[in-house]
Amino acid sequence: MQIDQLPMRLAVGQVNELTDEIVTFTRQLGIQDIQFNMYHGSPHLPGETHWEYMDLLRLRTRCEDAGLRLNAIENVPIRFYDKAMLGLPGRDAQIKHMATTIRNMGRAGIPIFGYHWAATGVWRTSNTTPARGGALVTSFDLDLVKDAPLAFGREYTDADMWANYTYYMQAILPVAEEAGVKLALHPDDPPVPSLGGVARIMRSFDGFKHALEVADSPNHGLDFCVGSWSEMGPGVFEAIRTFGAQGKIFYVHFRDVLGSVPKFREAFINEGNLNMFEVMKILKEVGFKGFLIDDHVPQVLHDSRWTSLSRAYATGQMSVMLDLLTSGAVS
Repeated sequence: MQIDQLPMRLAVGQVNELTDEIVTFTRQLGIQDIQFNMYHGSPHLPGETHWEYMDLLRLRTRCEDAGLRLNAIENVPIRFYDKAMLGLPGRDAQIKHMATTIRNMGRAGIPIFGYHWAATGVWRTSNTTPARGGALVTSFDLDLVKDAPLAFGREYTDADMWANYTYYMQAILPVAEEAGVKLALHPDDPPVPSLGGVARIMRSFDGFKHALEVADSPNHGLDFCVGSWSEMGPGVFEAIRTFGAQGKIFYVHFRDVLGSVPKFREAFINEGNLNMFEVMKILKEVGFKGFLIDDHVPQVLHDSRWTSLSRAYATGQMSVMLDLLTSGAVS
């Protein structure tokens, strides 16, 4: 069965290497689907400017040989397209390399490519914030970084970043359509107006509405990060209903936070701003048929470096929610 014909399901994600530990963990939790996040690179995909076809193919077959389905790859290292995001000399060469990567993904049978438009990346002001029971989480406080130095020597406005985004997508989206690859856009995290002097344009409902108008295609949609949307404040359920009904949610980061911009912290799946079971119910109501992964889980007692204990807790909660919905026990 093709991945886009599968029902709503859970996946293991946010890994950059398919180790024996990841394979065993995934299979022991009864999950078949897997997603990779290559933000920091990967030993499977060693390219410096783009990813080669054979490396991508071997990653897919490595998953299949382990009894898993490769659903998506999220992110390339920022150096792959930083000039494209900032409109700097050399952006056309980076866009050409990105087009090669997307064509190679299509040839290798990898159906979804998640991406972001945050040249300054993900920001947190603490990696050791105490949470429930002394678990450690990341947190963000805008007051601590509002005077941060310019990341790239000058300020980049909303208008600059939208112009660069439009230029990029006009070149990349036709390639994705031809290659049969879906592009899934992640929110800015944190969703604040600017960090390091660079505007963060994917920070609101209106921003995403505009992004989908700029790049209007069945091959363009969202990596709906519930936590990032929760960081924006009220309106998460409405966003799911709007974009879900349009078939624009390709997959979901199923996490939440406590608080919202300008100050928030990560949270266990059942202690954040939102009723996460209601989130899953709405996804089902709008006909979502992609996969859901845990994300940004707390560091709990005796946990592994990959936070496998905390991930198992989050995935267990998600599994119960999904079982209740699919069994008809809850309507």
